[in-house]
Amino acid sequence: MPTELAGKTALITGASRGIGKAIAFALAEQGCHVVLCSRKQQALDEVADQIRARHPDVGVLAKAAHVGVAEQARECVDAAMAEFGGVDVLVNNAGTNPYYGPLVDLDAPRAEKTVQVNQFSVVLWTQLAVKACMAARGGTIVNIASLGGLVPELGIGYYNATKAAVIHLTRQLAMELAPAVRVNAIAPGVVRTDLARALWENHEERLTAALPLNRIGEPADIAGAAVFLVGAQSSWMTGQTLVVDGGASVRPMIV
Repeated sequence: MPTELAGKTALITGASRGIGKAIAFALAEQGCHVVLCSRKQQALDEVADQIRARHPDVGVLAKAAHVGVAEQARECVDAAMAEFGGVDVLVNNAGTNPYYGPLVDLDAPRAEKTVQVNQFSVVLWTQLAVKACMAARGGTIVNIASLGGLVPELGIGYYNATKAAVIHLTRQLAMELAPAVRVNAIAPGVVRTDLARALWENHEERLTAALPLNRIGEPADIAGAAVFLVGAQSSWMTGQTLVVDGGASVRPMIV
């Protein structure tokens, strides 16, 4: 069934797996043309073929790019402009976490990589999309943050710090880009992805027992929220962070 998103173009970073892949499929189902970006072309091509097979009426473009490298990001946005004439939806999803441990042992190279991919890329890709077309024609941006950006957590404190920055950047960009461009974020709890594997793989039963909704998230749970945030039903929302966590943030405190 056609939706108000049919015919629009969505660019998704980190689209070769996990949440990014699920969002790409969900937007294609809405009739969006999709531009898939991540580091590895072969993985992107496989996802592109899967989307084409399921949704032959939408355009699909797969373009490898490192999200934190300005020239590669620019080439990806330029390719989207050349192929589809514009970008209506930007999903800043790409993320990394090269370090697990206390902040007092964090080294500079891994700190810099985490900031480059998780935090700076949000600004970079937003700049490119806005200057390419969104400033003139409008658009919507969804940034994938994390529940960890709202609460402290052992082991992934620096990753969470960059996600807290994404939440603030969402508010700042929403203020700066209104009314032409709406900017919102999603803060997922633990989702069954490769990036979050260490958080769930060996203790999923214990984790789910502690969640009010008794299961960890699936990429499709986040994709549904993304479709809402880029669609007409959220047209009076900007600068907000939507928490999708299975109820983790409303668990009673143990005293």
